[in-house]
Amino acid sequence: MEIRHLRLIKAIVEEGSITKAIDKLHLTQSALSHQLKEAEYQLGTKIFLRTNKKLILTKAGEKLYEVANEILDKLSETELQIKQMVFGEFGEIRISTECFSSYHWLPSVLKQFHHLYPNVELKIVTEATHYPLQKLLDNIIDIGIVSDQIKDDRIKYLELFQDEVMMVVSENHPWTNKKYVVPEDFANEHLIIHSLPMETVTIHQMVLAPAKITPKKITALPLTEASIEMVKADMGIMSMAKWALQPYLKNSSIKAIKIGKNGLKRKHFIAIRTEKEYPDYFNHFIGFLQTEINLQ
Repeated sequence: MEIRHLRLIKAIVEEGSITKAIDKLHLTQSALSHQLKEAEYQLGTKIFLRTNKKLILTKAGEKLYEVANEILDKLSETELQIKQMVFGEFGEIRISTECFSSYHWLPSVLKQFHHLYPNVELKIVTEATHYPLQKLLDNIIDIGIVSDQIKDDRIKYLELFQDEVMMVVSENHPWTNKKYVVPEDFANEHLIIHSLPMETVTIHQMVLAPAKITPKKITALPLTEASIEMVKADMGIMSMAKWALQPYLKNSSIKAIKIGKNGLKRKHFIAIRTEKEYPDYFNHFIGFLQTEINLQ
């Protein structure tokens, strides 16, 4: 018999019905029936008896179910042991990002990684968001996701992805007629940002500060949805990563405007400590992160 036959028998018994077993094993009813007949043919006897629309184990089936549990449990245990031998997967990874918008994609990626490495605990350290590089050097986090680099031999940077920052305005805002905006356009605007200090805000760092432009009013509002609603009501403007903005542009009364003639592009990097000896599962996590982010 094959492992798939053992899994089939175990699923039918434990799920209590053919229908539930089909859902658990992601099989069609015909495929499940075929596998069951195949198993019974190889054994030369019935595994289940149908009584009042229920499948009841025969004596041979009871013995087979007992053995199936032992074999499948041993197989799972062996697979886990091999993964531990190969990947050294017990431990934790403390991670933070300098951009709150990154937390839209980070949890889903971490969840996928956790399915592959269930014994590696992944911790998002949100309190390190504004100063991830300093927290990295202070050993508060193990990995920082940043777009701003500082020259420090103690930090190594690995490129992760590039995105574009756009300005978000209401459909009635004068900027909707512009192909792009320049720093001087911000002087009489109400700029909504996610959080202070301004030194951590991309649009301030890369556009406004170099041009010595300060918007007429600045409001820190940590909730993206609330900020979007204010923009819709023409009560302010905000900047947002293009990829994070896409869902809000569908059937919405807001518009995305390019910043500068060539757009405001920024690269994101994985930052780790140069001299630290990371366990193997860190390298697997970094590779996984780079692959998954580029697929999104």
